[in-house]
Amino acid sequence: MEKIIPRWEWRTFGDNLSKVAEVIRQSGESFDRESEELYILSTRSNDNTKIRAELMDIKTPIRINKENLLEQWTVLAKSAFPIHINDLALVYKAFGLQLPYLNQDEYSYTEYLQELIGKNPDLRIVNVKKNRHGYKIDGAIVEIAEVQFDDITQQTIAVEHADPELVLQTVQKLGLIKYENINYIKAMKRVFGIKY
Repeated sequence: MEKIIPRWEWRTFGDNLSKVAEVIRQSGESFDRESEELYILSTRSNDNTKIRAELMDIKTPIRINKENLLEQWTVLAKSAFPIHINDLALVYKAFGLQLPYLNQDEYSYTEYLQELIGKNPDLRIVNVKKNRHGYKIDGAIVEIAEVQFDDITQQTIAVEHADPELVLQTVQKLGLIKYENINYIKAMKRVFGIKY
């Protein structure tokens, strides 16, 4: 099994980050990708829970540096559909919710969304589209992305690496330190007026 190395991340969102994005674009060729994902927001948790490539994907923050400028995230699980009750126990723990009584051992993708997620008032599904442009700057991964949360468009810039000092140095070098550090889940909750 491939060893997972937790990465430190700094990220910001805004309506117009074009000036900073232009500085980043001057760093060279980008590696681009587009994706569509379903995020599941919970009123009881800020874990990153989403469905990508038909896998239920869970990431959790394991450390936040003392200045509250960086977060270190790790992958908890990636579960395929139909999703088994054992995997659902992990999913509900990430939601911060008690696993309800389940009358079957497995749930298809559609059953999961309609019967378990859609009927729970503490959960909200958000359709997210991402158009991402990644760059390597001084060894760190720097990403510019145009994202859509349902029908709301945002821009985001992120800096990631396993070394937190390198992340902070890159954030400072790019003039990003004046912007707020906020992750995907909190940004979406802010957009939709969900307390976090």
